[in-house]
Amino acid sequence: MRGGDREAEFREYLLADRTRLMRTALLLTAGDVHTAEDLVQTACTRVYVHWHRIKHEGAGPYAHRILVNAFLDERRRAGRHPEVVTAETLEPRLTDVPDQTDTLAIRDALLDLAPRQRAVLVLRYFQDLDVATCARILECTEGTVKSQTAKALKRLKDLMSEETDRTTGSG
Repeated sequence: MRGGDREAEFREYLLADRTRLMRTALLLTAGDVHTAEDLVQTACTRVYVHWHRIKHEGAGPYAHRILVNAFLDERRRAGRHPEVVTAETLEPRLTDVPDQTDTLAIRDALLDLAPRQRAVLVLRYFQDLDVATCARILECTEGTVKSQTAKALKRLKDLMSEETDRTTGSG
């Protein structure tokens, strides 16, 4: 295949799926735009490198598996080498879009979930994938997906309940 055909096919795929990849990445990172963009870039780069092999099998599932794996790898790496936080920021903060209280509470609760549990919830409920597909993406058994989903939902419910108690002053 000529390079131009490959470029055109990949560009067409990217136009169709990049928004969905970005939405997934934003949910995985609980709204961290910069990390989400990095994850999408990693996924797109790997899809491009392996385009000749995956274009017929479906690049979408492959890209989402890469995205989730990159997220999980980043979480493990971040635990070993924590970032140093400073008072200075290099870029202006995004304040154009006001966040609603519920959205912030959900993002905070998602951040408190274990990365694998967060990935399961994003894939199951935001990407609307079935258990079998989630298991393939996460490279685990369907039973693991089900148990991680149950644990994550319970934890999310507890966290949201704590948030409600804190904001209403009860509890």
